[in-house]
Amino acid sequence: MIKLQDICRFFKVGDETVHALDKVTLDISRGDYISIMGASGSGKSTLLNMLGLLDMPNSGSYQFEGKELTTLSEEKRATFRRENVGFIFQSFHLIPRLTAAGNLELPLMLMGMAPKERHTKVKDALANIGLADRANHLPKQLSGGQQQRVAIARAMILKPPLLLADEPTGNLDTHSGNDVVKILEELNASGITLIVVTHDLELGERATRKIKMLDGKIIEDVTSEKPI
Repeated sequence: MIKLQDICRFFKVGDETVHALDKVTLDISRGDYISIMGASGSGKSTLLNMLGLLDMPNSGSYQFEGKELTTLSEEKRATFRRENVGFIFQSFHLIPRLTAAGNLELPLMLMGMAPKERHTKVKDALANIGLADRANHLPKQLSGGQQQRVAIARAMILKPPLLLADEPTGNLDTHSGNDVVKILEELNASGITLIVVTHDLELGERATRKIKMLDGKIIEDVTSEKPI
């Protein structure tokens, strides 16, 4: 599905060059469940952003289903993200003035989907995450766990094959975090490729493939037979 070859990303900080990614080579198969771990500054979030085309490498190759992505224009990168990638962040990134249903409906509107079809998809998506009764609630009226479930539903409303999660349980209590992890793992079991960046060792160990990073390099890549 994904093939990274010698990906480099560096930044200039004063007179110093910081190598956020240093010749990272990585193959990802469809349906993988991967955790990316490492200390702050190890490059894990930069790698996730690179996979989602939120950032671009200074050098190296990124192929998705055999197609080179590093040469795409910004417009085509935006199209790729919309069609292929769902994003989940620690801070939810819901639009405060929109209800739960409105946040889910927005990407469908941007796709030009007809209102009747949009409403059906939104209703089904909220039911799937157990929040049908919160459709008309604003984000500030939802708990952290409920907001993250809405964020997951929004990320998956267009059914992308790749789901990228950056510290998805970082702002949640244990019970809410467990609910979110259950939803993510159910999506992976349905065939979605799931990549999770986390500082939470317990969450990281649940993945069937565990990657550890240090100083912009992959220092460990271990595959187990099944999730914990």
